[in-house]
Amino acid sequence: MDYLPRKSAKELMSLSRFAVLGAISLLSACASAPPRIVNSSSTPTPLHDAPYNRVYWVHGHRYHVLPACAGYQQRGIASWYGPGFNGRRTSTGAVYNMYAYTAASKVLPLPCWVRVTNLRNGREVVVKVNDRGPFVANRILDLSYGAARALGMIQSGTAIVEVQAVDPALPAANPPPPPSEAQGAPVPRLFLQVGAFSDQERARRLVTALRDMGFGPVRLAPLLAEPRQALYAVRIGPLANVNALDEAARRMRKVGIKGFKVRVE
Repeated sequence: MDYLPRKSAKELMSLSRFAVLGAISLLSACASAPPRIVNSSSTPTPLHDAPYNRVYWVHGHRYHVLPACAGYQQRGIASWYGPGFNGRRTSTGAVYNMYAYTAASKVLPLPCWVRVTNLRNGREVVVKVNDRGPFVANRILDLSYGAARALGMIQSGTAIVEVQAVDPALPAANPPPPPSEAQGAPVPRLFLQVGAFSDQERARRLVTALRDMGFGPVRLAPLLAEPRQALYAVRIGPLANVNALDEAARRMRKVGIKGFKVRVE
């Protein structure tokens, strides 16, 4: 018989806490809010039967493409890709031109058009989404070098943005761009949402477990206040910058917490 060493009380408590977090994370992943869909004009019709608009797998993760681009609106972190990909084929078969205004998305149907606004400096650009990516955690869009330069994010490598579906043929019908910090809007704040629960006590237990493991600040944010539809989000933040957010996400993955989402307020 193989010998199994006895575990200390402290180790058993840690394992128990990980088990609780794992169970809660699996449940909470299903409750995370999807991208917000708002009324807007129709956008050019993507090629829904094309291979690049079907369900696909990358690095063991399954991605579902949204049925339409129209009405898509999401805040998050954008990155950019450039010289190493210049001249290669994109997912749609088009040749990538790093100086053109294009982008890659994991979930938007291809091709479609979106406006990307830098929520810090107010710069904006309309790009054609014609590629898949970025397959890096915590990013919602990968911009071409040209688009990233227009947004003023080349040096930083990332930017906090809002992405809105638009129709280039009907500019008057498109939603207005969001206000930015440069225009007097509040500074965009970064959070990692670990879960969202209808059971407030379960949410409180997750808050306690995260604090006991050294994560912070951790807060309980009510998403819906109606008695029959109450929903409570467990969030880490606000985090100082994208690097701090990435580090918190890395620590959570290290202890087995999955299913968290980036939230920008």
